[in-house]
Amino acid sequence: MATNRTFTMIKPDAVKAGHIGNILQHIIAAGYKVVAMKYTKLSAEKAGEFYAVHKERPFYGELVDFMSSGPIVAAVLEKENAVEDFRKLIGATNPAEAEEGTIRAKYAKNIGENAVHGSDSSENAAIEGSFHFGGVEMFS
Repeated sequence: MATNRTFTMIKPDAVKAGHIGNILQHIIAAGYKVVAMKYTKLSAEKAGEFYAVHKERPFYGELVDFMSSGPIVAAVLEKENAVEDFRKLIGATNPAEAEEGTIRAKYAKNIGENAVHGSDSSENAAIEGSFHFGGVEMFS
């Protein structure tokens, strides 16, 4: 079921590099409304929970270490066709393969430090948004 909401995180590499404002501007210029947002830091335990789907993958430990290495910006975004359009806006996971003008092409360092997370389905967007925000923290 397609919804009009998606979830994103501006990852520690982009936060450290000072790209929060530019990335948010890119997102808003693409027509997204921010319905929830927070500046926070994931503990290793919380990062592990969030990325549990990748637990058996060889990069899991490195991913957890990276995502708990510094602050992030978590946000729920709203727009028609939110998930699919956001995946196009952020670009390929590997910034070397990301289309010019996408967030990852502009701000990502490499495949591991790729600036932003974007939900891959409406179902995961709801799960990921609920992981970071309670219902009273989201505003339409």
